[in-house]
Amino acid sequence: MTNTTTAPADPTVGGRHGWRIVAALALTSTIGYGTLYYAFAVLLGPMAASLEASTTAVTGGLTASVLTGALMAIPVGRWLDRHGGRTLMTTGSITATALLIAWSQIHTIGQLYAVMIGIGITGAMVLYEPAFAVIVSWFTPDRRPTALLAVTVVAGFASTIFMPLTGYLVAHLDWRGALLTLAAVHGVVTVPLHALTIRKPPHVTASNPTLRTAHTSRPTAARAAMRDPRFWILAAALTAHGAAASTIGVHLVSYLTSRGHPATFAATAAGLLGVLSVTGRLVLTGARRRLPVTTIVAGVFAIQAVAVLAMPLAAGTRVGAIVTVTGFGLGFGIASLATPALLAGRYGTTAYATIAGRLAAPVTTAKATAPLAGAAVINHGGNQILLAAVATGCLLAAIGMLAVGEGGTRRRAPA
Repeated sequence: MTNTTTAPADPTVGGRHGWRIVAALALTSTIGYGTLYYAFAVLLGPMAASLEASTTAVTGGLTASVLTGALMAIPVGRWLDRHGGRTLMTTGSITATALLIAWSQIHTIGQLYAVMIGIGITGAMVLYEPAFAVIVSWFTPDRRPTALLAVTVVAGFASTIFMPLTGYLVAHLDWRGALLTLAAVHGVVTVPLHALTIRKPPHVTASNPTLRTAHTSRPTAARAAMRDPRFWILAAALTAHGAAASTIGVHLVSYLTSRGHPATFAATAAGLLGVLSVTGRLVLTGARRRLPVTTIVAGVFAIQAVAVLAMPLAAGTRVGAIVTVTGFGLGFGIASLATPALLAGRYGTTAYATIAGRLAAPVTTAKATAPLAGAAVINHGGNQILLAAVATGCLLAAIGMLAVGEGGTRRRAPA
């Protein structure tokens, strides 16, 4: 029997301050992803030239950062369940700002890796996972989807905003000056928003007996989730999909150029993934009123598999390339919005961050390592084998989501 304890259905939960938190987290998540993750791709070439290192060696820094974030997901989740997000996210944003400054001063590959590992730690403290945990604790189930959607829609444009901005800064200030500017933006905006806006929701106070009950039942709720076979099916499905999505995200431009498209067109087509990820999230939010979340997500994953399988036949033309990229892009960010709904609906909010952290660890690890495995597949088997592997991952993810089903996600224990 799954534990479905949830926060009390207090009508004050959410409220004006809850929506202020949503607005703050939408802004900080956008800036966080833009500066701590997406800027790296633009800085890659200039950094490699300055450090006199190969792009492969420099790219390893980003892989180290993402893997570190995966390892931090579990302890960060435990902290969030016990203490809330204010101190954690404020400390993380201050540290991340300092690390961006340190990044601008590196002169060796070793220094780069040290900074990027630090950024991986702070990313786990300030990006989607802690933001979602704060929102889940604040909002009742009827308001939660809208709050989560608001954050993911805005943050979905992080690459659209920060990659061109970083390119402009590099052109005018060089990559070190660009990082200092990004550090200033990050520090000025994220630190005060995290420090002044995030707080515990009204129903979680020291005098509230519900807090004591939640505290004592938190380990029980987490253990119940770990004993649920459907949790592990969900983890496997999201891991397979995360590996497939990250592989396409990294190798799409090179694949389209290998089909004869100009680099500018290939980059533009790949850039659609960010915009389409927002579209997919809107589709999920609208369709979930009529269909179970797992059914919608499984359908989108299946569409992605079909789109990837069609690439060898259709992507040789511009229209075909855009159509297939569009088909894949609809599911590019849908998992990030579906996951909080599924976890909170099935296991409640008592140990949400702990459970989400345990789920995020393998998914994030797959996202970090799959592109490297994809490069090896291309070198030994070619693009066709890689696309077949990606399509298989999407199909397995779709089957897994159907196996998870919607059971338990609509039941709530009495407050």
